[in-house]
Amino acid sequence: MTDLAFRSAGELAAAVAAKEVSSLELLDHYLARGEQFDSQVNAIVARDVERARDAARAADRAVSRGEPLGRLHGVPVSVKDSLEVAGMRTTGGSVRWGHHVSTRDAEAVARLRDAGAIVFGKSNLPVDARDWQTYNEIYGTTNNPWDLARGPGGSSGGSAAAIAAGLTGLDLGGDTAGSIRVPAHFCGVYGLRTSYGIVPRHGSVSGHAPGTLAEFDMAVLGPFGRHADDLDLGLDVLAGADRDHAPAWRLELPAARSNTLRGFRVAAWLDDPFCPVDGELVAVMQAALDAVRAEGAVVVEGEGPVGLAETLSLFRPLLMAQSGLIEPAESYAVLVELAAAEGADGGFASAATVRFRDWHALDDRRQHSRRRWAEFFQDVDVLLCPAAPTAAFPHDHTPDPGWSSRTLRINDADRPYRDLLTWTAPAALNHLPAAVAPIGATRDGLPVGIQVIAPYLHDRTAVGFVRLLAEVIGGFRRPPGF
Repeated sequence: MTDLAFRSAGELAAAVAAKEVSSLELLDHYLARGEQFDSQVNAIVARDVERARDAARAADRAVSRGEPLGRLHGVPVSVKDSLEVAGMRTTGGSVRWGHHVSTRDAEAVARLRDAGAIVFGKSNLPVDARDWQTYNEIYGTTNNPWDLARGPGGSSGGSAAAIAAGLTGLDLGGDTAGSIRVPAHFCGVYGLRTSYGIVPRHGSVSGHAPGTLAEFDMAVLGPFGRHADDLDLGLDVLAGADRDHAPAWRLELPAARSNTLRGFRVAAWLDDPFCPVDGELVAVMQAALDAVRAEGAVVVEGEGPVGLAETLSLFRPLLMAQSGLIEPAESYAVLVELAAAEGADGGFASAATVRFRDWHALDDRRQHSRRRWAEFFQDVDVLLCPAAPTAAFPHDHTPDPGWSSRTLRINDADRPYRDLLTWTAPAALNHLPAAVAPIGATRDGLPVGIQVIAPYLHDRTAVGFVRLLAEVIGGFRRPPGF
C-alpha cells in the first residue's frame, strides 16, 4: 500500500476500477498517511472525513454494479482552500472569511466530483493567496517536504507539498503570479498554469468575499500531480465552457504539436541579467536542454519575444490593480487618498486604485505583447525558462506587505524578494499555458523544476513536452522520509 500513494491519479482510478483497491481503502490510506506525516508538513489543513467516506463507499458500490466510471472514479483529491467545497470552511487563508462554510462547490470542484473524485480535504495557502510562502493565522505554516525549514512556495504551497509528500491523489490550485508554478518547482512536482479562461473560476475565493469577483484578470486554476499524465487528465476533467457559456460554447483544445521530442522546436531562455537565476538551477536546466537536443529537437537559445523589463512594466501595474479590487471599503478609501497625495509619479496606492482609462491603456499594450508572442510561436513550439530564480528558501515571515525588505540569496548576492514575480510574468501577462516539471536537484538536494510555456490554448503541447521529457531524464522523486 505504501507505493500506492505515489501513483498517478490515472493509475489510482484504474486500480479502483480493477478492484485492486477499493476507494474506501485508498481514502483511508491517504488519511493514515496524513496522520503519520502531515504534522511535519501541515499541507492539508482541513478534512471532511465522514462525507468523503460516504462518497468512497458510493464509488465502490458503483464499481460493484458495473456502472460507467469517471476518469477520477474513487480517487481521493484535495483542493486549495481558496475554492468552495460544500459543507466545508473556505477561508482563503484570511481571518475575514475564517468562519465561512460553503453551501455549494466551486464549479471546478464540481467537475472533479462529476469525474468520480472523492474530495476529502483543503490544502493551505498564504493570507488572501498573496505570497510565495504559505502561512496564515488560521492554519499556520506549511513546510517543504524536502526540507522542513524551507517553504513550499505559494500561494498554492499546500497543494504542492501535499502532492510531494504523498498525502493526496491530485490537487487543484490556482495561479496568477506563479502560484502553481513556483510551488511545483520548489516541491519537485508537476503543475499546470492553464490558458486563461478555459477552467471556470466560479466559487474561487482569493482575498474577496465568497461568491464575488471570481474572474480576476490573469488568474487561472490548474492541477498538481506527481506525473505528467496527471496534468493531461486534469485538463480533460477541468477544461470547458463555464456555466454561463455552456449552453452554446464548446472547448476543443488542440493536440500537442509533436508526439516526439525530435519533432519539437524549442526555445530556451534560462537566464537574464534583468533577473539573474542561481547558477545551480541554470546548470540543471542546461543539462535537461542538452538531453532534449540529444533527442533531435531543434533548440534555439535566447530571450523571448518581449523582454523581462518590458513585461514587468505591464505585469506589475496590472497585478497591483487587482490588489485594489480585494481591499475592504475602508482601506480602499485610504488608498484613494494616498493615491492623490502620490501625484504624477504614482506608487502602490495609485496602482491599486487605477482608473479604468489608465487600466485600458495598459491592457492595450498587453494585447500588442500577446500578438508578439503569437508570432513567436509560429516558429517555436515551446519556450523553456525558469519558474523562479532560486530553489526553495528558508522560511521568512518578516512583516513586509510591500515586499520591500525581504531578500533572496542568489549567486552569493542579495536580490529583491519580488524577483519571484519575474519569470512567472510572461505566461501570466499574455494568458499563456505553462507547465512546470521536476528535472533534477541542487547540491543540497532541493528540487529544480523547469517552466514550459506554450502558445495560447496549446496546453496539451506544454503537457506533451513535459511527458516526453520525463521519459528521457526522469520525473518526480519521492522526498526522503516520506
